[in-house]
Amino acid sequence: MILNGLLRAPKTLLCFAPLLALTPPLLASEDVPHRPYAQWADLPQHGQLVVGFVYEESEAYHIWAQRDYHDITVKSGGESYGIDINQGYLAFQYGITEKWAADLNVGATTGAWRQFDTNQSAQSTTGLMDWSFGVRYQLYNETNTGSPWTPTLTFRAGAVMPGSYDQHFVFAPGLRSTAIEPELLLRKHFGWTGFGVYGDALYRWNRTTGNDQYMTVIGLFQQIKGWELAAGYRHLQTVSGGDIAYDPNNPADIVYPRDVREISDSIEAGFSYTTSKRHFRYAFNSRTVFDGSNTDRKFWVGGSIDIPFSLFTPHRQSD
Repeated sequence: MILNGLLRAPKTLLCFAPLLALTPPLLASEDVPHRPYAQWADLPQHGQLVVGFVYEESEAYHIWAQRDYHDITVKSGGESYGIDINQGYLAFQYGITEKWAADLNVGATTGAWRQFDTNQSAQSTTGLMDWSFGVRYQLYNETNTGSPWTPTLTFRAGAVMPGSYDQHFVFAPGLRSTAIEPELLLRKHFGWTGFGVYGDALYRWNRTTGNDQYMTVIGLFQQIKGWELAAGYRHLQTVSGGDIAYDPNNPADIVYPRDVREISDSIEAGFSYTTSKRHFRYAFNSRTVFDGSNTDRKFWVGGSIDIPFSLFTPHRQSD
């Protein structure tokens, strides 16, 4: 099913286009649009607009209610059904100056399951994703500092606005909460050519639901000509909120609090290729949750393409 989703990605994004056109200038699991592998540490060139098209989908056949692990697979017609999420979004970045950039990420999502319905019939919710925007300031760039130990380090001041899906839908594709999120992103080459480390840390004040979250990511990457391979570990923790109450003998009576206290540990891995002439960036990403509390064991896959446009050439003063 996931492979078929990737093959359908361009068509899916086109289907989301009418919803995107209506977008103004995520009871739920965390799912704010966010680019992996600390990509936001690097900024677009001054005067450059980067337009990204992202498609992602996930499947989960197990959940943790607090720390108790449950199988929520429903078998019907020879198929297995769990918790499914499909989403597509547009990711814009603009280089304001050499040190400053802005980003906007907006799209549509759908979530579905059968296990929590009395008759195990398919139930779903569809709407705009929680959408995010932010400004980034690059504190250091490893290519133009005097120290070989200085990384590329970028601070992002971001905000999240609620989407339009059903917020009371169990395991909805997002919190549907207004939020503020300061974030630090790091990328650093060391060792042999093209090898490096990345890191990402953010704190999210969820103003609507009150269940604040923090996320930390650390990983390694290897660049070979236009290719980049990356893999890392991600930890998400909600610092307060309620617990899921679930009885496998009576799935339809699941209690899923609006301010669920979700905790998850996952591994992310993927690769990208950037063309030499137009600098189009094609990417594949995957992430799997291997442990957690009050969350589902998602396996994510997705594809993206980023296309840069030079809106103008900055004037440089002559010496």
